[in-house]
Amino acid sequence: MRKVLIAGAAGAMGQKAVELVNSLADCQLTAVLAPHLATDQIAQYHLASSVKVYHQLSEIEEGIADIWIDFTLPAAVYENVKFALQHGMRPIVGTTGLTEEQEAKLVQLSQQEQLGGLIAPNFGMSAVLLMKFAKEAAAYFPDVEIIEMHHADKRDAPSGTALSTAKLINQVRDPHETNPTEQESLSGVRGGDYHGIKIHSVRLPGYIAHEQVLFGGDGEALTIRQDSFDRQSFMSGVRVALEKIDQLDHLVIGLENIL
Repeated sequence: MRKVLIAGAAGAMGQKAVELVNSLADCQLTAVLAPHLATDQIAQYHLASSVKVYHQLSEIEEGIADIWIDFTLPAAVYENVKFALQHGMRPIVGTTGLTEEQEAKLVQLSQQEQLGGLIAPNFGMSAVLLMKFAKEAAAYFPDVEIIEMHHADKRDAPSGTALSTAKLINQVRDPHETNPTEQESLSGVRGGDYHGIKIHSVRLPGYIAHEQVLFGGDGEALTIRQDSFDRQSFMSGVRVALEKIDQLDHLVIGLENIL
């Protein structure tokens, strides 16, 4: 029986992770990290009475868990994953907002600790496939822009999925900028720029997670789109990560790399 700690268990994604772990025969939810969760709210958040509730990292006891699932906030995720690795827990991370430098440091730490884990900008299979298809298309369509749309409470922009998509596209195309002489009459109207790839972020109520990758060519266009209408869709990827995490000897970036 593998022991699991969920960081961010009181949030929307954290609650889906709680339901998933509770449904698995080979996993036991032993602890949660939830800064604002009161003891009398345990049942309300589908937690057994045996689950330890921690409000900050310094409270977490040695040996409480083998696996750390993180659905917290961009400001907290780096220290969380660092703590997990330093205390013998294999991290499965769905929180976005880590910089490339932070990811590199965490990968190095995982190698030192000889602990496998996964950081995934998106656990949805449709999003993973979108990134794969976009990378393939970019070899033929170098002119591309990305639009990502998320719920109003999302803290970071662009989304980790959109940024990962841009990085994958950038791997297969020569340095390219569609219109280098353009001028903005309203600052920022053309979106963020990743090596000539424009990224546009939308934050509105009613949305969950959506992305479009738009390619343009002479006399034709190609649009690849994915939509996540329910957070439950992300749990298929978390389940895969739980199944394969014991086979990993270092921290892997991207769900597509363990499928």
